[in-house]
Amino acid sequence: MAFLRGSDFIVHAGDIGNAAVLTELAAIAPVTAVRGNNDKGPWAETVRETEVLQVGQVCIYVVHDIAELDRDPVAAGFHVVVSGHSHKPSVKEREGVLYVNPGSSGPRRFKLPVAVAELLVNGNSVRAKVVELDVERQPPLERRRLTTRRHSRRG
Repeated sequence: MAFLRGSDFIVHAGDIGNAAVLTELAAIAPVTAVRGNNDKGPWAETVRETEVLQVGQVCIYVVHDIAELDRDPVAAGFHVVVSGHSHKPSVKEREGVLYVNPGSSGPRRFKLPVAVAELLVNGNSVRAKVVELDVERQPPLERRRLTTRRHSRRG
């Protein structure tokens, strides 16, 4: 979990696996998580299907499957949409909205990289980048989803 240390917030876009993952992440930073299609059982029923997170002046909408996006992000005032269903890491901008899929930081899925994404928030601006993890050097619990850091400009 070294990459997550120092995060202001952690966003998990679903396929969490179990409640212990959320507990571990919450020990590092506040967590916003949504339920994925692989999250089953009583613990998962308490996790919502969508979430909205405000980080400074940046509004982030979280949904597991981008195909289930139930509102127009531009009209809703979202700056970022985070999704995870495909497990394919990507950062794209459309109509001023960043669409971020941090990929999968747990077990490798298909032939996709093991990755997380980082959002860097400064006032009302936000940048995103995907970071591939070297899983050969990290124990399984070191791998997670997305971290959000607030940065302020220093003169």
